[in-house]
Amino acid sequence: MIPSVSPCASLAGMQGQAAARFEAWVEAERGRFLLWLPVLMAAGVVLYDALLFEPPLWLAPAILAGAGFAAWAGRGLASFRAPALMLAALALGVTSAGTAAWRAPAPLDLPRKATIVTGQVAVVEQLPNGRRITLAAPRLDAGPALPRRLRVRLRRGDEIALAVGDLVEVRALLQPPASPAYPGAWDLQRDAYFNGHGGGGTALGPVVLRAKATPEGAAMLLQSLREVISSRIRAVLPGAEGAIAATLLTGATSSIPEADRAAFRDSGLAHLLAIAGLHIGIVMGLLFGATRGGLALSERAALYWPLKTIAGGTALVAGFAYLLLTGAHVPIIRSFAMACLVTLALLAGRRAASLRGLALAMVALVLLAPAEVLGVSFQMSFSAVLALIFGYELMRPMLQRLRGDGSRWRRIASHIAALALTSALAGTASAPYGAYHFGHIQLYYVEANMIAVPITALWVMPAGLIALALMPVHLEFLALVPMGWGVSAILWIAHAVASWPAAVLAVPHIPPWGLAIFSLGLAWFGLWRSRLRQLGWLAMALGLVAPAFIQPPDILVSADARLIGVRQAGVVRMQQTAGGSRFTRDAWLQFWAAAIAIPMPACTPDGCLLPGNARLVPENIDANACTASLLVSAAPIRLNCTPAIPTIDRFTVWRNGAHAVWLDPAGPIIISDRAYRGDRPWVPGIPTKGRLPAGPAMPVAATDD
Repeated sequence: MIPSVSPCASLAGMQGQAAARFEAWVEAERGRFLLWLPVLMAAGVVLYDALLFEPPLWLAPAILAGAGFAAWAGRGLASFRAPALMLAALALGVTSAGTAAWRAPAPLDLPRKATIVTGQVAVVEQLPNGRRITLAAPRLDAGPALPRRLRVRLRRGDEIALAVGDLVEVRALLQPPASPAYPGAWDLQRDAYFNGHGGGGTALGPVVLRAKATPEGAAMLLQSLREVISSRIRAVLPGAEGAIAATLLTGATSSIPEADRAAFRDSGLAHLLAIAGLHIGIVMGLLFGATRGGLALSERAALYWPLKTIAGGTALVAGFAYLLLTGAHVPIIRSFAMACLVTLALLAGRRAASLRGLALAMVALVLLAPAEVLGVSFQMSFSAVLALIFGYELMRPMLQRLRGDGSRWRRIASHIAALALTSALAGTASAPYGAYHFGHIQLYYVEANMIAVPITALWVMPAGLIALALMPVHLEFLALVPMGWGVSAILWIAHAVASWPAAVLAVPHIPPWGLAIFSLGLAWFGLWRSRLRQLGWLAMALGLVAPAFIQPPDILVSADARLIGVRQAGVVRMQQTAGGSRFTRDAWLQFWAAAIAIPMPACTPDGCLLPGNARLVPENIDANACTASLLVSAAPIRLNCTPAIPTIDRFTVWRNGAHAVWLDPAGPIIISDRAYRGDRPWVPGIPTKGRLPAGPAMPVAATDD
């Protein structure tokens, strides 16, 4: 006779099995839950940026305190404590971003006419064609000092000697930071708001030196030192070689010719020009090895001195000095923090690269510079390091088998395999972020990096460090000339790889939610240990195919109406009037994943008929245009239709920024940049007076000059 089992007993057994499996999973993942703190904090920063309004400053800290108390009170209930801790981490990220926005000075209200700008030179940048200066505490027409910096591009041929600390005066035409090229594009106004810049402009006359001053403060002194080093490098290495060498040793990238910069980008070597983890790792590694090897030549030092500790201290000092010399920007600060953790781990006999070290560096950066979370440098760097850590965890047995008995040829093969694996892991993990921000991917980044990175690490950077050491005795040319040979080799590699067939592929734009899902999948796979991590592949795949679930806009209108683009059947046509921004045009082509734009055909007096019965019209139109579903014009539209139909003209974009239009059969769907970004501190208010931006058919009534 088979004994019967009651449904209640069966349900209790299933619950017990589920609880046992959950406890086993928790035990297997012990130590990994804390690693999600920086991920959730970064998600909080993204949440803050996605809001259409500025939340009260007290709201996020109040949620943080409440969630923290709930987690403490429910510390015996895992099912209650975990959501409370997650909410607390999110609130901490929102609090960090909100505090940074509250501390930032308000955007500047710059005049729309020529202005006399007076200020202290904070930065002098060499451009491929001219120079640009950054002025600290600038004054406009002898007014009060402004809380934000201004950048002014000097006239070509204006070669007056300028140094950091000089008091100068220049007549310039200033502009605020540019608004996004289209709704959802990269927000330069947000960048300027958080990094302390107020705008820029072009000099209309020669710059006048009012007072030759000595730089004051550590920041000014360091900037002056960087410019002296850059000028001495370019004196020995003119042209692109000198510009790249100065970039590697001082972090100044502005003088690199655009053709060479594009070659680095298209070959997958752009990270060599972005001073960050690779460079500081090379500097600290070289100094560590040189110090330890040099001291080991002494028998007494080798027997009685702690060579490893001394070498580690030397590497830390060298890394900090390189951080200061290259500008102490956020990517190098983040990389130095990681390098410090690696060095300390080596000295303590622990694993050099760990997820805990990566998490600690990420927590510090989110707290100190939350605006960087949305930047491509932050996203590509952390994704690459995470992929390297978990990738080597998975592939270490294979590499050990390849090394085998440690013979010379096996060591060479294992080094080549490790170099290829490093390039593949870092490049593949960071590629979706590059595609999101730049609209293209590089196919041959592994091949390019396998050749260029060793040249940088073993030739270019060592020669550069020797050149810095020789500069006090004016013998830097002994090392700079060989450094230039190495830079020339890297330049040749970049141009050669960039010229290969299909070296760069334009890809459809990944929507923000798609990138967020991919990031969650990458973190999910990289942070868990158990088989549950395999779900990360599904999330990453979903994020990558996200473009298939969205429809790009059919029409884009720039913020000054000088550019109007129409996409139909994969073909992009543009109407461009005088002064149309090339930057905006290129951003649209990247967004639409299009290689070229065809000029809009000549229109009839009634305008051009667009898809969806929309119409691109001139300024003077008749009532026949009222039959269209949408009117778009680079000039003001004065036609009154009954019933009213949607219109986008120069007044519309002047008030609300760039526009995107989806031509739906039920009627056009229109989103403006102002509607997309909402009411945030960095978004200019709706203009109610002033001058309409110059352009075709500017109405006299729109000016008050």
